[in-house]
Amino acid sequence: MLKGNVALITGGSRGIGAAVAKKLASLGADVAIVYSGNAEAADAVCQECRDNYGANTRAYCCNVADFAAVKELVSQVKRDFGTVNILVNNAGITRDGLIATMREQDFDEVLSVNLKGVFNLIRHCTGIFLRNWGGRIINIASVTGIMGNAGQANYAASKAGIIGLTKSVARELAPRGITCNAVAPGFIDTDMTKGLQDSPLAAAIPLGHMGTPEDVADAVAYLACAGYVTGEVIRVDGGIAM
Repeated sequence: MLKGNVALITGGSRGIGAAVAKKLASLGADVAIVYSGNAEAADAVCQECRDNYGANTRAYCCNVADFAAVKELVSQVKRDFGTVNILVNNAGITRDGLIATMREQDFDEVLSVNLKGVFNLIRHCTGIFLRNWGGRIINIASVTGIMGNAGQANYAASKAGIIGLTKSVARELAPRGITCNAVAPGFIDTDMTKGLQDSPLAAAIPLGHMGTPEDVADAVAYLACAGYVTGEVIRVDGGIAM
């Protein structure tokens, strides 16, 4: 289904990003995995994609908040793979705290990685997509960006920003056959949500349980293949934000 396509996935060494990498590889895509710190985990995901699906994969260390570093990253991926057809912006961090006591640094760091990082990747991949007359941009947002969450003003602002960015980019690039969509996960069982399984928040999920990274990967895979969907936000949240 995705044979001949190259997918660039940020935050691809674990959790949702790793599940997305394996899902797209299973559909025939070659995969460039971007990570920030854990080279061993990133290499393990690459190895699994090669062994199980025969994908051409490489791992790249990059701070997605660094505009110049992302420019070099995209150039290197293009040199190694020849092109980029699918961009999945998944890298993200949390620095939770109540707004009354939140440090400026915690707000800035979350916005820099979660929102500016998405801009940086889109900005530097757009030239490739324009020359290809097509491409798929898939941004991982969050239901927190739709409904808010106490103690996560910085995270919610960054994810709401991703939704606005997604819709604006979709409008700009649609005439060249480039789609831009977002996936908004709810409470997904990853390292970021450890300890929430028995919390009141998890109990409020209409389907009664947290989701898995593979649930999100399935939505990403759909958008990677869908040619007539753009500017959309797909919730993968068990119904909590409906």
